[in-house]
Amino acid sequence: MIKVFNKIVDLQNQLFEDRKQGKTIGLVPTMGALHEGHASLVKRSVAENGITVVSVFVNPTQFNDKNDLKNYPRTLEADCKLLDECGADYVLAPSVEEMYPVPDTRHFEYPPISTVMEGAHRPGHFNGVCQVVSRLFYIVRPDRAYFGEKDWQQIAVIKAMVRHLDIKVEIVECDIVRDKDGLAKSSRNTLLSADERAIAPAIYKALKDSTTYAKKHTVQETHDKVVADINKVEGLDVEYFSIVDGNTLQDIQDWDDSPYVVGCITVYCGKTPIRLIDHIKYKS
Repeated sequence: MIKVFNKIVDLQNQLFEDRKQGKTIGLVPTMGALHEGHASLVKRSVAENGITVVSVFVNPTQFNDKNDLKNYPRTLEADCKLLDECGADYVLAPSVEEMYPVPDTRHFEYPPISTVMEGAHRPGHFNGVCQVVSRLFYIVRPDRAYFGEKDWQQIAVIKAMVRHLDIKVEIVECDIVRDKDGLAKSSRNTLLSADERAIAPAIYKALKDSTTYAKKHTVQETHDKVVADINKVEGLDVEYFSIVDGNTLQDIQDWDDSPYVVGCITVYCGKTPIRLIDHIKYKS
C-alpha cells in the first residue's frame, strides 16, 4: 500500500532507512491530475529503482497567471490510486506552507535556454520550476529523476540547473505519451470541453504532417505551414511555433544548421482558453 507523506521530515526519515538498506531512489515530480503520461514515468522509475517517490504539488511560484493556478486540476485521491496501481512507494503531498516555510527568493536564469519560447511568453515560469525542482532534489536526494518529453524546454532548463548547482542526480527523459488521436497527454486536457477536445488533435496532425513537408521545403515555409494549418481550425490559435536546435533551443534558419532539430509549439484551445504544448522532432 502506498504511503502518503504531508510532512517533509517524515519522508526524509523514511528514505534514510531505505538508503541504509542500499535501495536507490527514483523521483517523479508532478503537479497532480495524473494521467497515463505520468504513469509511464512512474512505471519506469519503479523498474529502475528500489524506491519510487512521486511528488504531488501544485507549485504556485511557476504560475504567472493567478487564474491558471486557481483552475489547475487537483485530484489527490485519484492520483494516489493510480500511483498505487503503478507500484510507486511514496507520495509527497505537502502544503504550500510546508514546501515554502519562508518565501523562496532564489533567482534562476539560464539564457538562452530559459529565455526563449515558454521563458519569453511566461515570465518567471522557469524560475518557479527551478525553485520547486531544486527543493525536491534537496528533500528527496534521488539517484534518478524522471521527466516527460512533452515539457521539452523544461527538461533542458532543469539539466542546466543541475549542472549549475552540481546536484548529483541522473535526469531521465521519457517519451511523450499520446491519446489514440495524437493529442499529447496533459493534465490540462481535463479542462477541455467536448468540442475543444475534438479539435485539439489538429495540433499534432499539423506537426506530424510537417515532417514530410519539411523534406522539400525550407524551415520558414515549414514553420508557416504549421501555423496556418492550426490557425485555420476554428477554436485554435497558435501562440508560438519555434523550430530550434534541440540542445541550445535557438532558432535555426536552415535544416543543415543542426543535426538535432525540434519544433516546439504552444496553442490556445477554446474560448477559455486552455494552453496546450507539444513538439515534433525533425532531426535527431
